[in-house]
Amino acid sequence: MYPEIAVCINDDGVTSSLDEANAIVIYQKVQGAWTVIREQKFSLDKEAGLVGLRRQMAEIILFLDQCKIFVSCAVVGVPYFELEKIQCSIWEFEGKQKPLSFLDYVLKQEEDKEEEEQSQSNNVIPLPIEREKGDYYISIKEIQENTGGISSKQVLLPFLRQGKFYRLEVLCNHIPPWLEAELKGGNLVGEVEKTAPAETHVYISKRVCEK
Repeated sequence: MYPEIAVCINDDGVTSSLDEANAIVIYQKVQGAWTVIREQKFSLDKEAGLVGLRRQMAEIILFLDQCKIFVSCAVVGVPYFELEKIQCSIWEFEGKQKPLSFLDYVLKQEEDKEEEEQSQSNNVIPLPIEREKGDYYISIKEIQENTGGISSKQVLLPFLRQGKFYRLEVLCNHIPPWLEAELKGGNLVGEVEKTAPAETHVYISKRVCEK
């Protein structure tokens, strides 16, 4: 089901600022067409003071119910703060426009934002597990098998740079080229053990200076 989108409109049926609106209309896409699912007449009393504004916004929020997308020409001050408190996505369009001219655009942007947030939440960078004091282990096999998202370098390099370990065991499909370069030219040494065609253990420790 598509999300609901609330729009402030004036007497001409075009978008207006919240303090000039005479109605709030909530749209939803039903069977490919935008449909008005509910509407409430509304006139903001700007002389009501802070308490009065909050009371009026409480009525609007009650009317919005589960609708979390709000479109207006301008939303400022107390109304903006009250909508933000309920995690409403606020859109401002300049000029007087018919809602049908921008509803598809708003919907697409909201869907893209939701997908991006979902992708970011899924791309949590794993951390090595400390098995004993200073002795860590991590598997990057799943990361190497996935084509998108985070890379082995994003996972391992910050940990290696910090250097707060005695030994790190890395389980991987193959040694990442960047890690090979680190082991050859940096302050780290690595012992490689290939246990299967697509399974390699790399034991990393700090290079000891020879006297």
